[in-house]
Amino acid sequence: MEFSYQEKELKTAEHIREAYSERGESDIEKLRKLDGKVKRPAEILAYTLGVIGSLVLGVGMCIAMQVVGTANLMPLGIAVGALGIIIVVANYFIYSAVLKSRKRRFSAEVIALSDKILNKSDN
Repeated sequence: MEFSYQEKELKTAEHIREAYSERGESDIEKLRKLDGKVKRPAEILAYTLGVIGSLVLGVGMCIAMQVVGTANLMPLGIAVGALGIIIVVANYFIYSAVLKSRKRRFSAEVIALSDKILNKSDN
């Protein structure tokens, strides 16, 4: 007597086997990682500066509205708040400059790898 597996069970077994087998990284996976390598530092910097700028702006508002500190600190609060606004506005330009620089630095690798992928799909 011979036992045969159903289609669903065979697919499950194949899926589990793929999870345990060693496989090389495909070109598209390499391209995605390279794209992340280009964009991630600029995004981290943008998020960090955005949070810092927002916090500085918030502290300035608290000082200006006399939530923190004593009376007669409104000019200081306005100055601190303005500094926060400047940081937030400058954040976009800093992000753009960092991203442009990293794209320029990695452009040859990205183009070469994408050409390799596109030429494979054309054949």
